[in-house]
Amino acid sequence: MAGAASYADDGRLSPLSTPSATRAVLEAHGIGTKYTLGQNFLVNDDVLKRIIALAEVGERDRILEVGPGIGTLTIALLKHAASVVAVERDPDLPAVLADTLYPWRERFALIEKDALNLTAADIGEPPPSKFVSNLPYAVAATVVLDYFQQFPFLESATIMVQKEVADRMAAERGTKNYGAYTVKLGLYAEVAGRFAVGPGNFFPPPRVDSAVIRLNRRVPRMADGAPAAPEVIAAACLMADAAFANRRKTLANSCKTYFAGRGTFALPDGRLLEGAPVVGLLPTLFAAASVDPRRRGETLDQQEFLALGQALLANAAEQARP
Repeated sequence: MAGAASYADDGRLSPLSTPSATRAVLEAHGIGTKYTLGQNFLVNDDVLKRIIALAEVGERDRILEVGPGIGTLTIALLKHAASVVAVERDPDLPAVLADTLYPWRERFALIEKDALNLTAADIGEPPPSKFVSNLPYAVAATVVLDYFQQFPFLESATIMVQKEVADRMAAERGTKNYGAYTVKLGLYAEVAGRFAVGPGNFFPPPRVDSAVIRLNRRVPRMADGAPAAPEVIAAACLMADAAFANRRKTLANSCKTYFAGRGTFALPDGRLLEGAPVVGLLPTLFAAASVDPRRRGETLDQQEFLALGQALLANAAEQARP
């Protein structure tokens, strides 16, 4: 195969955005789709255009992409951005990408690695400012939160995910989809746009509905207006996990269950703490944060979880060890 340069210019954003073109690339390389890797290739050029528009990809942007597949979205990104660095774990696809992305090879870098193990050192310099991907659905939620936590240089994420995952990302307080994940992601990012994508836009069609959602990085603030310190945000995430350990229970009971079942763990500031002693601290934490322990986790907003995280760091000092 001669590469993407051999495709006729039919006005499409990506020459691979049809079922026939996708099938031709896969057949030319003697590979098929792998359900175990969540491979469903996007085959609608209009959806690509909407992704590029929602992400506001510009000519100076360096983009991070996870799961480029055969390069359908990657081509669209490269037509608008300065460069793309992509992460792909399927050993069959680097050869495909070398073919389909040949005209843009000087502005494309591939990291052959599991996206869940990606580090800033893997990405290199200059760091990308935008994360744009049609994500493998099995790891989408984990990857998005992990990247906002790990990579402070990412200003936004515009990602294709399963509709139910997008619902969790965008859930309002007090709704059934609002949980620990919503709270934790909301401490790092806020929803800035979303649109639905049906199964018919993929080859092969998945058995679920999808959505593209944009998340912009945010810096949460404490009650006095000061930016929350990274260790306070991380402690708030820990308290969110505790609050939703059993969402049907009150905060007091859910947090008691969570911490009583933990052994030694590291606080966000590096100190080690035993789970059991935290149970005795819970009344003090709730009082310090002005949070009624009779409430349930889904009634608390990010500000209240930040207060709980701050209280945990401040009051666990006597029980913690260096």
